[in-house]
Amino acid sequence: MITVETALEQLFALVSPGAVEELPLAEAAGRVLARPVSTSLTQPPFAASAMDGYAVAATRVAPGARFRVIGEAAAGHGFDGIVAEDYAVRIFTGAPLPTGTDHVIIQEDVSRDGDMITLGDHFDEAAYVRPAGADFSAGMELAAPRPLGPSEIALLAAMNISRVPVRARPRVALLATGDELVMPGETPGPDQIIASNSFGLKALVERLGATAQLLPIARDNEASLRMAFELAQDADLIVTIGGASVGDHDLVGPVAEAMGLNRSFYKIAMRPGKPLMAGRIGQVAMIGLPGNPVSAMVCGHVFLAPVIRAMLGLAPEAAPRGQARLGVDIAANGKREHYMRAVLDGEVITPQPRQDSALLSVLAASNALLIRPIEDGPRKAGDIVDYIPL
Repeated sequence: MITVETALEQLFALVSPGAVEELPLAEAAGRVLARPVSTSLTQPPFAASAMDGYAVAATRVAPGARFRVIGEAAAGHGFDGIVAEDYAVRIFTGAPLPTGTDHVIIQEDVSRDGDMITLGDHFDEAAYVRPAGADFSAGMELAAPRPLGPSEIALLAAMNISRVPVRARPRVALLATGDELVMPGETPGPDQIIASNSFGLKALVERLGATAQLLPIARDNEASLRMAFELAQDADLIVTIGGASVGDHDLVGPVAEAMGLNRSFYKIAMRPGKPLMAGRIGQVAMIGLPGNPVSAMVCGHVFLAPVIRAMLGLAPEAAPRGQARLGVDIAANGKREHYMRAVLDGEVITPQPRQDSALLSVLAASNALLIRPIEDGPRKAGDIVDYIPL
C-alpha cells in the first residue's frame, strides 16, 4: 500500500491541463482563467465624486463658508467649465470632479437658499473624492490560473475584456459497475440496490468545473466492461466505481489491463477507500474507485477533486485543509490514514459515532472529513486536528 500523498503525486503525473479556448465574457463564469490578461484602461478614468453633494475647492472649506452654485455634474454628464473659488457645482456620486475642484461637501452638511449654499459649523471633513486610477491603472494584469467567480467577471468587464482565455472543461466518464446496481427510479430486485455513487461523483466533478458523462452500468462480465470502456475512450478521464478489489467478481482491473491499462498503483493506506487504483489506457487517465458509497465519495474529495483542479490548470496540490479543536476524546488510529465523517461547528469538530463506509446518511449529515494520520495516538477533546471541508 502507498500513502495518500504518494498516490496524489502519481495521479498528477497522469494528467495535464486541457486546451485553452476563448469565450465571451458572459460565458466565462465558473471557468479557470488560462493566461494573464491586462487592461489598457484606468479606472476610474477621472477623479470622481464618492457622494452626493457639492464640488468645491478644498482651500475654501471652513465653517460658515458660502458658495454660489453654478451648475450640476452627474454620472455620465460632467460639468463643462472651470469652477473658481467661492463657487460650487452640485455633484452626484460617480460624476467627474469639475476643473478647479478637489473636494466634495456632502449635501447633509449644507443649507441651500436658491443658488447659494452655506457650510455648517460642524461638518464631515472627508474629501469624498475617488482619485483617477484608484481601482486600477492601464497595464494592470489579472494573474492566471484562477477560477472566475462573480467578482473576477465584474473586474474583467471593468477592464474592458470581452473575450476570456480559459481552460477547456475536462470530460470525465463515470462508470459504475456491478450486477447488484439499478438506476434511480427503477425497482431493485431482491439482491439489488440503487446506484448512488456515480450521481454523487457527477455532482462533485461538475461543481469543480468538469463535464461528466454517466455511462450505462457495466455488469460483472468482461463483455459489458469492455463495451463500457470503449464508450469512454473520448473522455479525458475515466472513473470506474466498484470492481477494483481482488474478488472473483472484481473484473475492472483485469479487463482494463487487457485493454492496455498501464497501472500506476493499487491500494492506498487509507480508510475508507483502500482498494483504489489508477493508470492510463492509451492517452486517457483512469481512476478506479471503491464501490462502497462513502468510500467512493471520500476518495472523490481526496483524489478526484485535486485531479480535476490540476486538469483545469490550477496547482496540483491536495485538497485544502483546515484546523479545528476536537469536541470529544478519540482512540488511537491504526496503519491507515483515516478520513472520519465529522460535524464542524464553528472551531470545534466532532466525528460521527458511526463510520461505516456504506452509510450515505452519515456522510450527508457531515460537513467535514476529520483526518487521522497513520499511527496517530489517542486524542483528547480540545486537541487541534486537520480536516477537509465538505
